[in-house]
Amino acid sequence: MKKKKEEVQENNGINTELLQALTLLEKEKGINRETLFEAIENSLLTACKNNFGGRSENVHCEIDRETCNYFLYAEKTVVEEVNDPVLEISTDDAMAIDPEANIGDTVKVELKSKEFGRIATQNAKNVILQKIREEERNSVFNEFSQREHDIVSGTVQRYIGRNISINLGKADAFLSEGEQVRGEFLNIHDRVKVYVLEVKNTTKGPRILVSRTHPELVKKLFEKEVNEVADGTVEIMGISREAGSRTKIAVYSNNPDVDAVGACVGLNGTRVNAVVDELGGEKIDIINWDENPAIFIENALSPAKVVSAIVDGDEKTAKVVVPDYQLSLAIGKEGQNARLAARLTGFKIDIKSETQAKDAPGFRMEDYLVDEEGEYDEEYYDEDGNYIGPEEYEEEGEYSEEAPVEDGALNEEEAPVEDGALNEEEAPDEEAALNEEEAPDEEDSSDKETAE
Repeated sequence: MKKKKEEVQENNGINTELLQALTLLEKEKGINRETLFEAIENSLLTACKNNFGGRSENVHCEIDRETCNYFLYAEKTVVEEVNDPVLEISTDDAMAIDPEANIGDTVKVELKSKEFGRIATQNAKNVILQKIREEERNSVFNEFSQREHDIVSGTVQRYIGRNISINLGKADAFLSEGEQVRGEFLNIHDRVKVYVLEVKNTTKGPRILVSRTHPELVKKLFEKEVNEVADGTVEIMGISREAGSRTKIAVYSNNPDVDAVGACVGLNGTRVNAVVDELGGEKIDIINWDENPAIFIENALSPAKVVSAIVDGDEKTAKVVVPDYQLSLAIGKEGQNARLAARLTGFKIDIKSETQAKDAPGFRMEDYLVDEEGEYDEEYYDEDGNYIGPEEYEEEGEYSEEAPVEDGALNEEEAPVEDGALNEEEAPDEEAALNEEEAPDEEDSSDKETAE
């Protein structure tokens, strides 16, 4: 039966077994067929070297890429007397191979691989297997190195101490304890999405490091769920995350007709809820990005409402005032809301309530309103601290401290009181009668005159 099979293969001129094996390896392992052909050629040359005592410099191997038939031969020089049978061949033997061979010509002497010993054959097999493993590792490394800084799906395979091994199909990924979400427990065979941090090529194969806590994981999930983010209509300008608890993302729309926040939230929250479910219920705040730092900080502190925000762009600091009843909301539990807002905006944020801001230096607008000499222009502000301008101020009959005083014009406070002149409060006394104390004196004087 075996002889009959070999005869069929020989008659067809195709090595079907080798062809099927190469096709299967190329499909399952992702190894290039040309690389496999080179591995077979090298293995046959290695077998020849072992079979002929380490001398194979004149041995060559040719494989037909279509039929998978190979021709293994040794090039020998035709001589009258053979001194080195490895490199030389007699005239009679050369004539049997090529009738036109002459002395000094080179003849290709076919070598039968079936005549190789067991050790030589085993070595050839090991060479092929080693090459296949190397190419398989390189194929896996090239595939996942292209997916570095991207998300992949895998299945939880086993726990290695506190670390987790995740099967990605062709390779296993390593999820360390530090890259796991605190409080999240993954069961065996659970399917999860992870972010590829780094892919290393080692002697034992590619080592893939993944994460569940990286902020880019949230960004990639939104790219998968939101078409506007994937095509660039909506950009994610920044992300600050405390894995397992809360995430803030700032979005910006390049199309004025597209609402960035609404696109990420989706109809009835379907899009953002899909991301939340993948992250195990982690809360996500989506805010509008703005090039104005003050407005950006106000948005970042949502859901709290901001009364005022004073920003120092050089020092990267911001002083924010919020209503008294929303101070705790702006700061958040254990300062989480303020902390995430500071990371998102890149500013150091100092938050105070309206009551606290009244007595706090730097939180009042009048602290930043200065004149040319660096002093506060009190003359242009009313009692409530509102700016009314010099024109309106002069209309009210008031003058600034630096305003020149015309000749003869005196301020009300500086005007001297002339003799006999009475103030406005004393004016009604002129029209009234004499005081009560003066009236009895006049009666006494009239009585005296009558008596006389």
